[in-house]
Amino acid sequence: MLIELIDEAATLKLGKEIAKSWPSVAMTIHLEGELGAGKTTLTRGLLIALGHTGKVKSPTYTLVEEYEIGSRIVYHFDLYRLSDPEELDYIGLDDYVGGNALCLFEWPQQGGDYLPKPDLIIKLHYKNTGRQVTLTALSNSAQPIYQHLKQLYISK
Repeated sequence: MLIELIDEAATLKLGKEIAKSWPSVAMTIHLEGELGAGKTTLTRGLLIALGHTGKVKSPTYTLVEEYEIGSRIVYHFDLYRLSDPEELDYIGLDDYVGGNALCLFEWPQQGGDYLPKPDLIIKLHYKNTGRQVTLTALSNSAQPIYQHLKQLYISK
């Protein structure tokens, strides 16, 4: 599915719409795109929609930021500075994945085979002054999100 986003507000809205349709199950989302393409902005929109009221920053230096929102846990990873996928063992990646956690991975290619398979891949690309987003649902868990976004953005 291809979605056109005209500005930052549209990227935040997409994150909010993903949160609205996220089933309360463990899910892994890969966020792909160039520097500044909107990966953290999309994550901010998602977290706000789930009820987070604090700051949302890119975990470029910390590698992972944890957000507990009610009974839900969201882990936001930024693997940009990862020099070797094996480093994920040192941070205890297996402890983050599972339960009903949502794991968002920016720069997933840096994690190689150490990362769990994604349920949803979101690719953000620059297009003129906005962004173009490609969504690919790879599991049954991602279907509610995919169908909700398809109805909202494609079925107009």
